[in-house]
Amino acid sequence: MYYDKFTVSSTSATGDQEYQLILVGNEAGITQLLIDNGTKAIHISADWQHSSTYFNDAKQQLREYFNHIRKGFDLKLNPAGTVFQRHAWQQLTKIPYGETRRYKDIAAGLGNPNASRAVGMANNKNPIPIIIPCHRVIGANNKLVGYAYGLELKQQLLSLEQYL
Repeated sequence: MYYDKFTVSSTSATGDQEYQLILVGNEAGITQLLIDNGTKAIHISADWQHSSTYFNDAKQQLREYFNHIRKGFDLKLNPAGTVFQRHAWQQLTKIPYGETRRYKDIAAGLGNPNASRAVGMANNKNPIPIIIPCHRVIGANNKLVGYAYGLELKQQLLSLEQYL
């Protein structure tokens, strides 16, 4: 397993931001994208090997996203999760850039409109945020609710996608 920690910068309606990101993965694809913003404990396993070049394509695409050049990602992903979680995460990748969906919309897309809470739990366990855009999912009342890295970051990401 390889990892690399790097910084990206962006400008949005909420101002200039800098983000510390950590990519983790192997030949099968990216397994994690960690955001070092102080909201969650970040653990770099002793088994992981640092590589400043292994994720060059992913780092470039993330920089383009944060600089309003890229609206989607073309990367090999390998998130670990249950079958339901993986299906929920796949639904998230269908939410267009700059748009939001409610948890119940994602549940309906999975064929179970009553699975909103399960979708919320799957979102919370999303190991590859931003690339798998769980920040684009909002509550039934169209308000920002729940984000593993904090609502402030969720608002920043949504503002980034609305910035012209």
